[in-house]
Amino acid sequence: MENNVIEYLQQMEKEFMAAARDSVKFVDGNKSAGTRIRKCMQNIKNLAQDVRKEVQNQKNSVVA
Repeated sequence: MENNVIEYLQQMEKEFMAAARDSVKFVDGNKSAGTRIRKCMQNIKNLAQDVRKEVQNQKNSVVA
């Protein structure tokens, strides 16, 4: 079974870092950066849901 949890978390980290960079631009008045932040946050939300599903699937597939 392939473990995608770490990959999802790494993708979340990349999205978060992109949002952090754009937050500086947004504070300086760049409204387009705000749109990019919201997009990053939506991607993080989706990735978090994928992590939850993957962990649950792996937990349920363990044979005791």
